[in-house]
Amino acid sequence: MSSPIAKSVKKLASRSSSRHSSVAPSSRKRVVAGKSTRLKPATKRSPAGKARARKAAKVRTAKAKPKSPVTASKRQAAKVLTKSRKPAKTPRPVAVKHPKKTVTPTRAKPVTIKPPLVFKKPVPSLPPQPTHDEAAALHAFEAAHKEFARGRFAEARIQFRSLVEKYSTVSEVTARARTYLAVAEARLRTELALPRDADSLYDRGVIELNRGEYVAAQELFERALRREPEAAHIHYGLAASRARLGAIDTALKSLRRALDLQPNLRIRAQRDQDLNPLRSDPEFDQLVFTTRD
Repeated sequence: MSSPIAKSVKKLASRSSSRHSSVAPSSRKRVVAGKSTRLKPATKRSPAGKARARKAAKVRTAKAKPKSPVTASKRQAAKVLTKSRKPAKTPRPVAVKHPKKTVTPTRAKPVTIKPPLVFKKPVPSLPPQPTHDEAAALHAFEAAHKEFARGRFAEARIQFRSLVEKYSTVSEVTARARTYLAVAEARLRTELALPRDADSLYDRGVIELNRGEYVAAQELFERALRREPEAAHIHYGLAASRARLGAIDTALKSLRRALDLQPNLRIRAQRDQDLNPLRSDPEFDQLVFTTRD
């Protein structure tokens, strides 16, 4: 059987011979030195032949250019880089075997934020109400203490004694009553040794006032006034002792009486520190700093 390539060669040969016969003798080429210029038959390749020729050419070029060791090493390095860039696989959780149970790791539960605890404020408990005896003992103690503050130690002594005898079960009140009773008895004992004239009593009152014994000083000034009611300096001393005790109204009354009897005592009252509790009262400014006709 003849191949398609042989058929195409025969066709080309017949075409070329016909062309040569039709050409004029003048146009034919001359034969030089016994050599004939014969045309080579042109071969026309089919598509399958072209593909085979291209494939053979590629194989020749591949064989002609061997791979260099440098490019091979580069390609190997690129493969290593691509392998290293791949993310590492996370190990799967391994079940822990237990003699009784198999514990498997679980995911952490979401944390729920609980609202803050609100603590209720404790309701203040009411103080215990005093009993009948305690209330009566407190009332008796207040009455006796008023007499003691006024300097009436004889009356205060009687009341404190009756309180201790009647309410002996109320220990707190009776303990304080015994303390004041001892002080009242000591003051009564000193009264027997007190002088009888007004000037001596005034001098003793000034001594007690300077010592800070304002109750004793008040009592001595009152005793002195009983003997000499119109003595301005005794009224002034009584005002000072009452001012120290916080009795503002009675202190202003005694000071007014002293300034009425002796007006020049205003200069002494302007700088006297014993009268400092009275300076916030507007009546004190009127008595001390206002001139009288």
